Amino acid sequence: MNILSRILRTANVLPKSSYYNKKYFLISVSRRNLWGKVTKSFGRYSVVYPGAVSPIKSVPSHIPKPLYSNQHLPDQGFRQPEIKNDKQIKRMVDSCKLAREILDAVGQFIQVGSTTDEIDCFAHKLAIENNAYPSPLNYQGFPKSVCTSVNNVACHGIPDDRPLEDGDIINVDITVYLNGYHGDCSSTFTVGSVDELGCHLVKATQQCLHEAIAICRPGEYFCNIGHTVEHVARKNGLTVIPAFIGHGIGSYFHGPPDIYHCYNDYPGKMQSGMTFTIEPVIGQGSPEVILLEDGWTAITDDNSRSAQFEHTILITEDGAKILTA
Repeated sequence: MNILSRILRTANVLPKSSYYNKKYFLISVSRRNLWGKVTKSFGRYSVVYPGAVSPIKSVPSHIPKPLYSNQHLPDQGFRQPEIKNDKQIKRMVDSCKLAREILDAVGQFIQVGSTTDEIDCFAHKLAIENNAYPSPLNYQGFPKSVCTSVNNVACHGIPDDRPLEDGDIINVDITVYLNGYHGDCSSTFTVGSVDELGCHLVKATQQCLHEAIAICRPGEYFCNIGHTVEHVARKNGLTVIPAFIGHGIGSYFHGPPDIYHCYNDYPGKMQSGMTFTIEPVIGQGSPEVILLEDGWTAITDDNSRSAQFEHTILITEDGAKILTA
């Protein structure tokens, strides 16, 4: 989903009494040099400058493609959260399993000196070899097959020619379209020797995700996911970056429900058969982000680091199942 539309919708759903007021949801476009020195309290790492982006990759004609692959337009989802039947759930299981396998392979591929473009090429190749379409490719014009967000890039980083450095943290977001259904997951990986504050950020972000999943069950309020994430983040001395939300997923890439990771009053309860993602972005500093001129790359406005983990889950009759485990 386009980040700006997420921001506007988030600003409208939060209660006035929320810890976050609307100024935290504003995104400015960078037309100047925003690269400043890293505050020492954030740790030891390099501030990321976007690099050169290689040409868009092709997908063989025999691979089934989502409608947006040729027209940039997102698939039309549902007005209400979809309750999936057994056949739909089986297809979700298959697509999520492949997404996880590719993400795990990417984790083994990452090393100091690898470029994020090489990571994109590797993941793209694995998707094609498994007769799947890499879902981000050409979604609303996104030019790559995965998102790679390094250090101060909060989300939606575009793979480029920057080599990974010792001490980087990198989130890789993998989504594949297999047999008509999308499977979506991401992890933040450490590169080489990462400082203590960076390791704490990564570990605590993963904790935010898993504690949020643990509350999911039929009858639970969607808004309590955000309450849980925010509680865990604050307990660890960290900040939720509220611009980025989870979402319903299926034959469509993004749809209802919206999953906010901060305190919110989003309506509705979970029901058995729903599938959606939980994907908190947790930061060391300011919750504000700046959208760069490429229309996708979102950086923290104080150059602090952020991390993200994501799973697609299925609500079952007695709880929740992680489909991308």
